[in-house]
Amino acid sequence: MTVMIAYFVHDLSDPAVHRRVRMLSAGGAAVTPIGFRRCAAPVAAVEGRRAIDLGRTSDGMLASRALSLAGALTRLDRLGGAVRGSDAIVARNLEMLYLAARARKLHAPDAALVYECLDIHRMLLSKRLKSSLLRLFESGLWHDVDLLLTSSPAFIRNYFEPRQFPSPIRLVENKVLVISGEHDRDPGPRPPPGPPWRIGWFGMIRCRESLRILSALARQADGSVEIVIRGRPSAAVFPDFEAAIAKLPHVRFGGTYRNPDDLPAIYGEVHLTWAIDYYEAGENSSWLLPNRIYEGSVHGAVPIALSGVETGRWLTKHGAGVVLDEPLEENLVAFLGSLDACSYTRLASQIEALPRADLVDDQADCRALVAAICGDVTADRDHHLAFAEVGA
Repeated sequence: MTVMIAYFVHDLSDPAVHRRVRMLSAGGAAVTPIGFRRCAAPVAAVEGRRAIDLGRTSDGMLASRALSLAGALTRLDRLGGAVRGSDAIVARNLEMLYLAARARKLHAPDAALVYECLDIHRMLLSKRLKSSLLRLFESGLWHDVDLLLTSSPAFIRNYFEPRQFPSPIRLVENKVLVISGEHDRDPGPRPPPGPPWRIGWFGMIRCRESLRILSALARQADGSVEIVIRGRPSAAVFPDFEAAIAKLPHVRFGGTYRNPDDLPAIYGEVHLTWAIDYYEAGENSSWLLPNRIYEGSVHGAVPIALSGVETGRWLTKHGAGVVLDEPLEENLVAFLGSLDACSYTRLASQIEALPRADLVDDQADCRALVAAICGDVTADRDHHLAFAEVGA
């Protein structure tokens, strides 16, 4: 019997949303994506599933997004056809949790409510009054949640457990999704192990400090290091990203890419993957496990991470990658200055030896996720407790 999932999302055009829809569909669910978009053109479908487009919002424009959310609340009655009969309603981030909880109460009171939280916004971590009020609002919504999905043990350890999240928690890392018949762990052609060393910075591009460090490195290296950037620059952080990049020597922006179709090609072009983020240093950026460590490792590019943050801990635990201490700029220059064909081949071999299950979600993982979302939360509680004991 096919289960039905209504999926409330902040951005129907986000590749990560598309990946999750693919994962739920592969797990046997009929998914209806419902949400806003951050692209100009309306979104009619996500991964072949008819989508309900609630209108356009902008990255970082919290006041504007609040108004959009208020407008969507006035039109909840129109969502009845998409939500009614759902076995589960999944909400990706806090604003969509509020909308999803209201939609469940109105149209599908027996459905499980699942909160998918893959980032902790800095507004939730401040000691200011408005942040305290936002946390109070969030805690009120938590009592209606049947299951939390989150992508890093540091989010559980540093945020949800200290705040006594009341429901089961399932860790769903940002692994590469490989469905039966698709490409598996095939890194494809690799660049020769020698200069110019190419560092790839792929995905959501929103860290000014990373751009400063990488561009300074490329300028100083004078051709022996090249930076390749692909993905979606945040307009809120970089209003005119392409114009800024055009002025930087040995730094190239290749535009957006299709995930997963283009992953072998873009990672196959570089030696190293930049998996460092200072965007919300000490908080969200220190806790997350980015797509890049999984994608880069699957496709043969060696991740570079910072020690003392969750990405660095993940690589250290797995005995792979390059983990650098602060001061980062100085240690990065020293690492690249000592890198040669022999040492790079050793690093690449460590990445190649990583267990497949640590990097890839397959069809069995998809089915397990759908089972957890649609009610198998007792088993998931045991999974979380076992995980928390290991990760403590």
